[in-house]
Amino acid sequence: MSTHGPLVDPETVPEWLRPLVAATADLDLSLWRRFAAAGPGSREAAVLILLGEDPDHGPDLLFQLRADTGGSHSGQVAFPGGGTEPEDDGPVATAVREAVEETGVDPTGVRPVALLPRLHVPVSGFDVAPVLAHWVTPSPVRAVSATETQAVARIPLSHLADPANRFRVSHPGGYVGPAFAAPGMLIWGFTAGLLTMVLAVGGWERPWDTADVRDLDVAWRSIGSRGAEV
Repeated sequence: MSTHGPLVDPETVPEWLRPLVAATADLDLSLWRRFAAAGPGSREAAVLILLGEDPDHGPDLLFQLRADTGGSHSGQVAFPGGGTEPEDDGPVATAVREAVEETGVDPTGVRPVALLPRLHVPVSGFDVAPVLAHWVTPSPVRAVSATETQAVARIPLSHLADPANRFRVSHPGGYVGPAFAAPGMLIWGFTAGLLTMVLAVGGWERPWDTADVRDLDVAWRSIGSRGAEV
């Protein structure tokens, strides 16, 4: 299987989703270079970037707020996903299985449509395969296990692309990167970087103030959650 590209004919997905699916066939890989996959010893993982549509707010994305267990990614917002298990038949199987386990989404309503390039997350040692999927038949979602997930949310693309909800955050360790404000949630780190590329490739990005840099601790306290990474 190719490392990235459409899994279906782009003409078979809704019009609003076609540009993103079609663009995965010819991505500018330089945009992904800083997340280049690591060598031997890295652990394989996958995340599900599930795009649905709501009659009230239009296209949206599914996110989870991870349980605050004290681990390196606890209390953070992320796309559903996790490490590959031996029984998984590729990244699509991993992404869908993890989404079911974490959010209770009905897999029969989920149609995988494309793969994005595999990305490396140094803090966790994962090589992550982002799987784009169309939520053909949205189903109820919830925090399946309190030990893994605090909450799940469908966030409209219009909200994420709104320049008023975009800024950058600075980490005491020297990291400076994109962030998104959502109701009760701060999306930053790896997930915000991936979301930034999805918005750009899909044609949803709008000009925003990249000079607006906020201290990470202040940003997540003001919003009410600890923010995002896989």
